[in-house]
Amino acid sequence: MDAYDKGSDARQGQDGPGGPAGPDRPDGEADAAETTAPEADEAPQAAGAREAADVPEVAVVPEAAGTAEVAGVPEVAGAAEAAGAPDAAGAVRPAPPGTVQPAAPRTGVAALSPRYQVGAVVALAVVAVAVCAHIGMVFLHLAPSNTLTKQHGDVVDEWVFPEFEQNWKLFAPNPLQQNVSVQVRAEVSTADGEIRTTGWYDLSAEDGRAIDGNPLPSHTQQNELRRAWDFFVASHDSDDRPVGLRGTLSETYLRRIALLRLDRDGAAGPGGVVERVQYRSRTTNVEPPPWSGEKVSDRPTVRELPWWSVSAETRGAKSGQAAREEGAA
Repeated sequence: MDAYDKGSDARQGQDGPGGPAGPDRPDGEADAAETTAPEADEAPQAAGAREAADVPEVAVVPEAAGTAEVAGVPEVAGAAEAAGAPDAAGAVRPAPPGTVQPAAPRTGVAALSPRYQVGAVVALAVVAVAVCAHIGMVFLHLAPSNTLTKQHGDVVDEWVFPEFEQNWKLFAPNPLQQNVSVQVRAEVSTADGEIRTTGWYDLSAEDGRAIDGNPLPSHTQQNELRRAWDFFVASHDSDDRPVGLRGTLSETYLRRIALLRLDRDGAAGPGGVVERVQYRSRTTNVEPPPWSGEKVSDRPTVRELPWWSVSAETRGAKSGQAAREEGAA
C-alpha cells in the first residue's frame, strides 16, 4: 500500500511535534507541520544574526562602559568624561560646566622671568631705534638738498661713508654713456740702483678680459677699479686736488690697487721695487643710436694724474727683500 496515500490509516512516528494524527488533523497537515517546523525555528535565528551583523560597534560601547564599571573602575570613565576625552565611538564629550582646564605652557618671551623680559624689551627697542636712525640717514643722503642736509650734512656723510654709500645710477634717466679706461705706469728702482719707467698697463682692459666669457666673474674684477676711480673723481676738483679726507683716502686706495696690479704683472722685475705710480684715464663717448639724432664727439679725453710716491706702501716690501738677501748671505 502506498505510504503517501492520503487515505492510508498508517500512524505517524512518535517523534512528530503534533503527536499521532487525529480525526481533526489530516495526515498531510501533520507531515507539513513536521517538515516546516524546523525552518520556522531557524528563521528568527537567521534574522537575529543579520541584525547583529548590521549593528555598528558604537552600540557595544555602553556594554563596554558597563563592564568597566562592574570591574570596579568607574572613576576612570568619569575622569575621561570630565576632561572631554573622546569615548570609544570617537565622539568628544564636552566637559561639564565648571570644569577648570589646565593652562597651556608659556613660550617665547612670556616664558622668561620678569627680569629677562625687561632686558629683551630693552634690546628690541634699541635695535628698532638703530634701524630707524639708519634708514633716516640713508634717506637724507639720497634725498635732494633740503634744510636738514644743509645743517647736518657732515653728520649724514660720516654715517653713510664709506660702508653705506648709495647712488641712483641704476635708475638714472641719463645713465653713463661713456667708456672709461684706467691705466697706470710706475717708476721702478732696479737691483743695480737704476731708475726706469714702465709702460702703461691698461687695468680696465685686464678686468674686461677676465670678465669676458666668464659666467661668474668676481666682484673685484667687476667693481674694484671702477668704484675706486669713481670715488677719486667725486672727491677731487678739476685740478686733481683732494677735497677733504675722502679725497686723501681715495688716493691711498688707488695707490694700493696699482701696487697689487703691477706686482701681479711683474712690472718691477727681479729685485726691483716700485717707487712711484701714475694714473691716467681715457674717456670715449658711446656712439648714440642712429634714430636719436644726437651728435657727440668721438675724440677720447685723456686725464693724467701727477706722480704719487708709494714709499709708505713699499716700505714693507723693501724690508722683506732685505731680510731675504741677508738670509741668503
